[in-house]
Amino acid sequence: MFIKNFLHQIFYVFTFLIIQYNILCYADTISLRQPLSGDQTITSLGGNFKLGFFSPGKSSNHYIGIWYNKVSEQTIVWVANREDPVVDKYSAELKIQDGNLVISNGSNSLVWSTNITSTTSNDVVAVLRDDGNFVLVDALNLNTSTPFWQSFDNPTHTWLPGAKISFNKRSNSKQFLSSWKNNEDPAPGLYTLEFDPNGSQYIIRWNSSEQYWTSGSWNGQIFRLVPEMRLNYIYNFSYIDNVNESYFTYSLYNPTIVSRFIMDVSGQIKQLTWLDASKEWNLFWSQPRQQCEVYAYCGAFGTCNQNSLPFCDCIDGFRRKSERDWNLNDYSGGCERKTDLQCGNVSSTGEQDRFKESPNMVLQQNSQLVNVGNVAECESTCLNNCSCTAYAFDGSCSVWTGELLNLQQLSSGDSNGRTFYIRLSASEFPGAKSNMGIIIGAVVGSIAFVLVILGIVIIVVWRHQKLSIKRAAAAKESLVAFPYRDLQNATKNFSDKLGGGGFGSVFKGKLPDSTEIAVKKLESISQGEKQFRTEVSTIGTIQHVNLVRLRGFCSEGNKKLLVYDYMVNGSLDAHLFHEKESKVFDWKTRYHIALGTARGLHYLHEKCRDCIIHCDIKPENILLDSELCPKVADFGLAKLVGRDFSRVLTTMRGTRGYLAPEWISGVAITAKADVYSYGMMLFEFVSGKRNSESSEYGIARFFPTWAASVTVEGGDILSLLDPRLDRNADEDEVLRLCKVACWCIQENESIRPSMGQIVQILEGVLEVNMPPTPRSLQAFVDNQENIVFFTESSASQSSKDQSKTSSTSSNSNSKSTASSNIAEESRQG
Repeated sequence: MFIKNFLHQIFYVFTFLIIQYNILCYADTISLRQPLSGDQTITSLGGNFKLGFFSPGKSSNHYIGIWYNKVSEQTIVWVANREDPVVDKYSAELKIQDGNLVISNGSNSLVWSTNITSTTSNDVVAVLRDDGNFVLVDALNLNTSTPFWQSFDNPTHTWLPGAKISFNKRSNSKQFLSSWKNNEDPAPGLYTLEFDPNGSQYIIRWNSSEQYWTSGSWNGQIFRLVPEMRLNYIYNFSYIDNVNESYFTYSLYNPTIVSRFIMDVSGQIKQLTWLDASKEWNLFWSQPRQQCEVYAYCGAFGTCNQNSLPFCDCIDGFRRKSERDWNLNDYSGGCERKTDLQCGNVSSTGEQDRFKESPNMVLQQNSQLVNVGNVAECESTCLNNCSCTAYAFDGSCSVWTGELLNLQQLSSGDSNGRTFYIRLSASEFPGAKSNMGIIIGAVVGSIAFVLVILGIVIIVVWRHQKLSIKRAAAAKESLVAFPYRDLQNATKNFSDKLGGGGFGSVFKGKLPDSTEIAVKKLESISQGEKQFRTEVSTIGTIQHVNLVRLRGFCSEGNKKLLVYDYMVNGSLDAHLFHEKESKVFDWKTRYHIALGTARGLHYLHEKCRDCIIHCDIKPENILLDSELCPKVADFGLAKLVGRDFSRVLTTMRGTRGYLAPEWISGVAITAKADVYSYGMMLFEFVSGKRNSESSEYGIARFFPTWAASVTVEGGDILSLLDPRLDRNADEDEVLRLCKVACWCIQENESIRPSMGQIVQILEGVLEVNMPPTPRSLQAFVDNQENIVFFTESSASQSSKDQSKTSSTSSNSNSKSTASSNIAEESRQG
């Protein structure tokens, strides 16, 4: 018996030593005898993630969190005590206690706990795994036991690869992502992303109630309302539905890429990828697309304006409720009245509450309809109700009570806007405290002064207009630096918006000499005055018949604007995707525009002193003059890149659906990225529709997949044509365009053609071989060894074509050399 007891003791001691040895050998573990405090951290075995105390921004509060270890910018992916920070991280501890992982403060009181019941309380450890999952497991079976608790089951604002956002059928509970309150407070904010099992979809809610975005249901491959997922090169989504739960999870096709989803403080779900070359997070996708589509983003009595930065402001008569919160991008507190309402009482000045006109507004909050006959009765009804805060009358009377949420300010002339009348205290109106005697005295005393000032103003305005006309005349010859006020006047305070894109919004204007212009207000331009003027001067020297001409610019503080010639026929998308058959471009016009666009891009890539990569080729950026001559717009607004192409552009530009796959991989961007976008656009020239469209049954269809199949397999090429053209097109030209498009969107950029080669193909100087099926469109890929991209035309045809295009190819020898070089490059690629 003695020997048996002795052996048992030896066994327990040996087991304990093994446990301690395992724990001491790994810097990724917290054990019963090894808590974490102060600046101590643990790092996952592969070095991907780190865990410890952190303080967000300038906050003095401390939290236990997980962040990327190999990313130079500290990026938090999970927070334990997000609602209960500790003040002194050196007296606080993260430790194992009674089988739970807990955080205690200096007085040893509990701040946070995993709150689980464990039957092996003395044999549990917490391990930070290399996928970012923090697990509480049996110390004897670190890698094989099922975790008692894991951070992947308790996400905060980040959804990492391998984690899930699920619905538990047994407990009828949901997992969800919740935004931070602001940039310095990880406490749960107002916005949540959750899984809806009834529709197999994800939804975003405000304040756990108002739903303002949905992904649409899962159809087995993509979410119905996210058709761009068909061009997904990063994530592999999986849907799991069993008796216990339903959830989505995802993995990375390339595990070396660092990428994540977050529920942002902006109320948008965002997809971010780390670009190691530029040392920054690249925003690749977000929903909702427009910031002002986020419900109540600017809080009570705050207005959201999509065309201004910051997006939020307070309506007249109100002020920011918390300046500190607004400075931290937390606008949820909204605005408060500068002066309390009289609410039916007459003030000391003899005035009652009044209403301030607010034109061009959208207010989606539910209103009450009041049966009255005119606007005066509508106003009286609201005035007599102390809880009524606003009214609108456009044939019928609508009134709003309580706080006003989801206010949006639209541009002047927007047909979706309404005029609202907001209730304010009488003291908020100028002259409310004046009596009749004072008014009469002030008016009489001011008449003489006004007459004198009026005369001076007339003289100043006359001289200013004269100078503006001279400046406008000079603008026809050289790049002009316009004063901001001149452009403000020319565009009628930026009231006539033509459109917007990744670089800013465009407004129509007219100079004093009646010349029509297009003014682009640039957004997120952080360059200094000297650098901005230098780059704009470079753009201003670029002249080509297929490029929009830059007339001038404005740079005053943070106001950066560019002035272009106005294009009468607008952008290509307005014509290409037009529903009325009477305005549909015929095939000859489409081919002419495709060729002109290629010539413009060829000039940017190969004829300028520095190669200019556009980065956002799409129909919206192809403008048409009065003769339907295509002109590439927005060139030069992305960063200028040297010919060695060794640097990655620091911020991803462009539009999903036209972006080349190398944007995601983080490699250096070359002119071949524009070639890819051009190829995607060519498919739309053929079909007359967006590449990704939903059918009447809600099923997303991707045209390039079908077009590539018909082109490569030798099907009826005219079946791809826009049905509104009734097959009325040159079959050889349609096939040529489809072949070029397929070559342009090859995943391997080395076998994509240059824009110069594309010009020669469309001009008939070069013939194009049948392309392989692009990998991005087809799951299987045939053997692509020894692919030859181009071949020469027959001798007779070559001679004939060459005589027609002498400006492009000077002689047959140069053409033959170019063709053979292209073929050799393709083989090497």
